[in-house]
Amino acid sequence: MSLLDTLREGLSDVESRGLTRRRRTAETPCAAHMNIDGRDIVGFASNDYLGLAAHPALVDALAQGARRYGAGSGGSHLLGGHSRAHVQLEDDVAAFCGSFVDAPRALSFSTGYMANLATLTTLAGRNTTLFSDALNHASLIDGARLSRADVQIYPHGDIAALAAMLDACESDAKLIVTDGVFSMDGNVAPLAELLALAERHGAWLVVDDAHGFGVLGPQGRGVLAQLALRSPHLVYICTFGKAAGVAGAAVIAHETVIEWLVQRARPYIFTTAAPPAVAHAVSASLAIIASDEGDARRAHLASLIERTRGLLRATRWQPVDSHTAIQPLIIGDNETTLALAARFQAEGLWVPAIRPPTVPVGTSRLRISLSAAHSLDDLARLEAALGRIATGDEA
Repeated sequence: MSLLDTLREGLSDVESRGLTRRRRTAETPCAAHMNIDGRDIVGFASNDYLGLAAHPALVDALAQGARRYGAGSGGSHLLGGHSRAHVQLEDDVAAFCGSFVDAPRALSFSTGYMANLATLTTLAGRNTTLFSDALNHASLIDGARLSRADVQIYPHGDIAALAAMLDACESDAKLIVTDGVFSMDGNVAPLAELLALAERHGAWLVVDDAHGFGVLGPQGRGVLAQLALRSPHLVYICTFGKAAGVAGAAVIAHETVIEWLVQRARPYIFTTAAPPAVAHAVSASLAIIASDEGDARRAHLASLIERTRGLLRATRWQPVDSHTAIQPLIIGDNETTLALAARFQAEGLWVPAIRPPTVPVGTSRLRISLSAAHSLDDLARLEAALGRIATGDEA
């Protein structure tokens, strides 16, 4: 069998199990109403939770940043690519959501994936035991694997199981890692209990708040601020491509932790810095998130979330008990889930089907992502479509 034949056979197997992923092309900016593959739709697929991705102030800030700093950074942060815009962003984000630790400092990255890889591979190593929630994001899973630590997976949100694992652990160095808001279920990790365990066992607690930053907590300062947690054991990761509407990420922790990352994190040291214009636009986004406008957007989003929870409970499928902008509806098998997603598409609604390996086998689902850009009319369209589809024979 040739090399290409091997790949073709693998692709055929993926297709036969209903797991093929297909890209769709947007002709318009990210918004509630978009043109996708030449067709106008109402999108419930993006993570633009505050509806800022096409905000005129951010578009202007990105353009202004490009005029001031150029199109690219030209090098890594340690070799000429670290601009005044990056410095300002790191100062802004440390001040915005660093209340959980004394002497907070932030380190910016071009993506959340890279921030997670950098954090785990630098804080954990061969002599570390790393405890990872079973439903953590792929970037955390990959960071754990690359760290060369002894990785132990604890059942999703199971504090008792994790406590027993920590009690049995003889490693001198320990690290607990979790999503803040889980991307496929929309539920919030039991962070207060996790922090208590981290402090009891002298462990780091790394929290990836990709889906909570900008939405949860006072002024959108994130899940740690929402729970009023504070500890030197905390390391916080936030991303800027979701609620912030731009791109990139940051790690926030005590200044000593950040300096260790600067000196040792290979994904930071050996990559070109993100364009300064992007950092400039993220700083502008933080100002909106913290403003009265940000509060109004979060209030509108909260009302959409509660209404969506009600309409999903009225269906014959299984909603997840989520109080966040991620509202999954578990269908079960891949074929039915794909058929339902196609029905929504026919109704002019983009409600993506999520299948293994992203979620466990048998829990394929429709993932409804809400945005402050959605209107009550948009939800009415979703509710009407759910009613019509629920009377069909797909399940």
